[in-house]
Amino acid sequence: MKPLKSTLFLVFSLIYSIAYCQYTDVINSNRPGVSRSAFSVGTNVVQFEVGPYMINEKRTPALSTEVDGLGVDFAARYGLLWEPLELNIEGTFQNDTKTYLSNIPYEDSRANFKYLTIGAKYLLYDPYKNAGEDKPNLYSWKANQRFKWKTLIPAVSVYVGANYDTENNPYTAPGIEGFSPKVMVATQNNFSGGWVFVMNFIKDRIGTDQSDFQYILTLTHSFNPNWVIFGETQGIQSDFYADNLFRFGGAYLWGKNFQLDTALTFNTKDTPSVFSVSLGASYRLDFHKDKEMTNQNNGTSAKEEGNRRSRRNKKKNEPLHEKLERQKRENSNFN
Repeated sequence: MKPLKSTLFLVFSLIYSIAYCQYTDVINSNRPGVSRSAFSVGTNVVQFEVGPYMINEKRTPALSTEVDGLGVDFAARYGLLWEPLELNIEGTFQNDTKTYLSNIPYEDSRANFKYLTIGAKYLLYDPYKNAGEDKPNLYSWKANQRFKWKTLIPAVSVYVGANYDTENNPYTAPGIEGFSPKVMVATQNNFSGGWVFVMNFIKDRIGTDQSDFQYILTLTHSFNPNWVIFGETQGIQSDFYADNLFRFGGAYLWGKNFQLDTALTFNTKDTPSVFSVSLGASYRLDFHKDKEMTNQNNGTSAKEEGNRRSRRNKKKNEPLHEKLERQKRENSNFN
């Protein structure tokens, strides 16, 4: 029973650290799905997320085409100034061959960014910030699994960014180029038992001929401290492209700063049909320091500052004969 209790303790500790703070002792990646969590990486944390993938698309009715190629999703995230604030740059670069299967077949080689965005995310509301009473019960598995109504209240963050599209990009509508705004609302619920539910509502390329609305719903389950599985659905709606994509996959925590992941993406239509397989990794450089334990004036910890003040008060109130003896010792040490 001891190994089982130790495992449960680690699982509950991990869930607690993820649920109730911005910064976590282990890496907190947006991968392997494409949704964005409501929480930032934490101040002075630099995090890189990358995922190469293979893509196959087939369009069968009317104009028959097929796309085969490779691509890579990437993101760089940085926690700046305050715990709720995160700056990030993210995008997707794809290199493929589009084959037109008409009476006279021909191929078109393409390569460009499907999207490239720089922006900032800020946590507006964190229901777990002062949830000290909800620490895991290390003596009762049933108590930790019991549903809590307050978990229905999600953490909420907002994102504001700018897309950049190059001229004559084969992955965008004709005439789309330069910068365009992007906004997002992200919510996150952390349920007992290692379940996390994330929702994203996105308005992209605002004011252009490819202004689309997207929603992403992701359900994640961690069934031990190292393994996590997820399921995700993504809806895209615009005059240029519309789709409903489904993803399934998992991730493995290799170390507290390194994660590996894989995912499978597909849809259920043929205009076009989509099938993609990705392998990814996330790595962070952790320079985080707890600001609550830091004195803002001199950069020393609160404990050290308290010890210094205690020594000063002790010297101030010591009797005269003890003061003379102390000065004599200090002079002797100096000589």
